[in-house]
Amino acid sequence: MMNKIERRRVLKSLGAISIGAAAGSLTNSAELEVVYNVDKPKLQTDVLVVGGGTAGVIAAIQAGRMGTNTILVENGSQLGGTTTTGGVSFPGIFHAWGKQIIGGIGWELVMECVTLNDGKLPNFSIIPNNTSVRHWRHQVAVNGPLYALLAEEKCMEAGVDIRYYETPMEVSYNNGQWTVQTIGKGVQAEIKCKQIIDCTGNAFVTSLAGFSVLREADTQPGSLIFRIGGYDFEDLDLAEIPKRFHGVLRQNMINNLKLKTPQGPFPPSVPYGYVYVPGADSTTSMTHTKANLEGRENLLELLRTLRTFPGCEKIRILDIQTETAVRETFRIEGEYQVTHEDYVQGKVFQDAVSHSFYPIDLHRNGKSIYQEFLKPGVVASIPLRALIPKNSKNLLVAGRCISSDRLANSALRVQASCMGMGQAAGAAAVLAHQRNVTPIDVPVAEVQALIEEYGGIVPR
Repeated sequence: MMNKIERRRVLKSLGAISIGAAAGSLTNSAELEVVYNVDKPKLQTDVLVVGGGTAGVIAAIQAGRMGTNTILVENGSQLGGTTTTGGVSFPGIFHAWGKQIIGGIGWELVMECVTLNDGKLPNFSIIPNNTSVRHWRHQVAVNGPLYALLAEEKCMEAGVDIRYYETPMEVSYNNGQWTVQTIGKGVQAEIKCKQIIDCTGNAFVTSLAGFSVLREADTQPGSLIFRIGGYDFEDLDLAEIPKRFHGVLRQNMINNLKLKTPQGPFPPSVPYGYVYVPGADSTTSMTHTKANLEGRENLLELLRTLRTFPGCEKIRILDIQTETAVRETFRIEGEYQVTHEDYVQGKVFQDAVSHSFYPIDLHRNGKSIYQEFLKPGVVASIPLRALIPKNSKNLLVAGRCISSDRLANSALRVQASCMGMGQAAGAAAVLAHQRNVTPIDVPVAEVQALIEEYGGIVPR
């Protein structure tokens, strides 16, 4: 396990190598080299987590903390996914009806991020009534870049081998072992492992492995998140601005400290705006490129339009996310499919491994949002079977590609729920490896006990 001191030594040695290389170039010591060869390492690990987003980070930390050899493959340049690269830096929801329902490693990471940023938590004792106190008031504002740093640190402290800029291209299973071929910058790696956790959000590994995945004909839009400045919402004459632009102008300036309720104020939310990207798909480099190009095109058009309105002539972009955040692509066909009815009735499964609390939240290509709020006291649960692709061996998923129908998935996809799934998948994968069985054969009580040992909350 790499501790902080060892990490500093590694970084210091890398710095020394860089300085030496620079000094050599200044003395004209450059030499001709052969054409660059692609590195083709062959790696062996116990658990392979693919996708370093909301669920994958937690799954990898859980596995690593248990002393299991763990590799985390991420095709981007940082960890955190939706919370960091996607810009949705207000994860939730960890509390329901005045009680914490999701904890563990995800909550630990969020709390450390809030503390190190001198942030504030919402008053979780205030019960949402879906009128003056909406569910989003219980989301926790975090500093996205700081979250990425802390997630990386916790992975390294747990001994997780992080491999950025790589993505799977072939997945096969033989003699109780997975072989995953990945490709990246100057690298074609072969990774052999006992257990895989697919945290791609798109069920990409599950599909490559030959298992069924599901997708709607019409998927929810993605969102490209940004911040703009150069105007004061309070001074705008909204009568001079078309109503369809009021929301983005207001949301970008929102500050919950000004939103008083009979129960008291809430801490500040994260001011932001977003443009919808219909059909945004992050499954392949081509579809993801298309989503990003459309999002940036839509934002540029919005900027130019806003600057034509009175009081908005000096509007400028302050920040823009590097990627469009995606809500919906593929889901697995699991050993169990969580249904809309399961979710809204708060069904507690015998093999429940985490809670989920969020309204049904289906975005309809930027025209409307269908929401269905849970009744007082209702909290949904997630069964382990929904994280296991049907008829698979030594394979789990965690995150929005969980086996579920579309309406249930529109609520299950949020960050706190995905963190809970990630911890459950990490625990199940390690126990399966230790017992030399497939996850469906691990005693559920052992998985539940392990989750609780590491601070998680199991539905009872």
